[in-house]
Amino acid sequence: MIKQWLVVVLAAGLITITAPLAAAQDNPANNQQTPPPENGRRHHGMPDPAERTRELTKRLNLSSEQQTKVQDILQTAHKQMESLRQDNSLSEQDRHAKMMEIRKGSDTQIRALLDGKQQKKFDEMQAEHERWGEGHRHGGPPEGGEPQGPPPPQ
Repeated sequence: MIKQWLVVVLAAGLITITAPLAAAQDNPANNQQTPPPENGRRHHGMPDPAERTRELTKRLNLSSEQQTKVQDILQTAHKQMESLRQDNSLSEQDRHAKMMEIRKGSDTQIRALLDGKQQKKFDEMQAEHERWGEGHRHGGPPEGGEPQGPPPPQ
C-alpha cells in the first residue's frame, strides 16, 4: 500500500515539474532567434560598421563628414568580409590572410581621412589593439608583460 502511494506521489510530482517545461518548449515565443550581443559584436570578424563608427567618433572626435566616410569604408569592408566567410573554396589560412588585407586596407583608408592629431590617436589605438591581440592569439601575455584585458575605452 505504501509503495503504491509513493509511486502515485512521485508520478504526480514528476508531472507537475515536467508539464510547464513541455509547454514552454511548444510556445512559439521561445522559437525566436537569439538577439545579437548588445554591443553589436560577434565572436569573430569586424564589429558592426555603425557601432565601430560611433566608437571612432567618440575616441577621435570625428566630424560629421568624416563619420559618413568612415561608415562607408567600414560597410564596404564588412561586406567583403561576409563574402569571404561564405567562400568555401579558400583554405582557412588564405581566408584569414585576405581578411587581414581587408582590415589593413580599411584602416589605411580611415587614417587618410584624419587630421594629424586624430592620426596620432588612431595609431595609438591600433598599437593598443595589436598588443592586446598578441596576448590573446598566443594564449599568454605580450612579451615581458602582464596579461591584459581588452584596451580600455578612452
